[in-house]
Amino acid sequence: MLQAHIFKAYMKRLFVLPAVALALSLAACGGNENKSTSTATEENKTEEVSTATETVPGIENVELSNTLSIEGNDQMKFNKELFRVKAGEPVELTLKNVGTLPKESMGHNLVILNPGVDIATFGGEATSAADSEYIPKTSLSSIAAHTKLLGPGEEDKISFTLEKGVYTFICSFPGHFGMMQGKIVAE
Repeated sequence: MLQAHIFKAYMKRLFVLPAVALALSLAACGGNENKSTSTATEENKTEEVSTATETVPGIENVELSNTLSIEGNDQMKFNKELFRVKAGEPVELTLKNVGTLPKESMGHNLVILNPGVDIATFGGEATSAADSEYIPKTSLSSIAAHTKLLGPGEEDKISFTLEKGVYTFICSFPGHFGMMQGKIVAE
């Protein structure tokens, strides 16, 4: 029995250590990027945005409207997850918190992130921004628009304009962004 346990531990090391070494070596290789590579990457991102606009699943079934209404609830869900708007024109969005739990434990906001923003990184930064309603001041350039943090029965209406592209929206209250997110396609 003891020999089987020792054998398992040995085999685990035999396979885990090379995998860790490979991961570290791959991570270390990305530091020598030059400006021409960076420019090419930016051009590719522009192409990806226009292609993504055409390939968002279900977008063909969503009505084009620049007047949006969405609700957040106590189950950490938005009632809508996909919107389609006309790019370059004002959008009016109304968020309502239809839940009953207190704002301190189940507040909701809606943050529209610019294309390409890493949701997990932004969500992590938002967690430590309680003093600014979970809108991290260090990440304002990542945000296209946002509502206030709402308690039960409250609503907020905002106006903004989006360029052509696909925008992810989230609730940035701690722990909510994993479940409370969706997309706005501006075309």
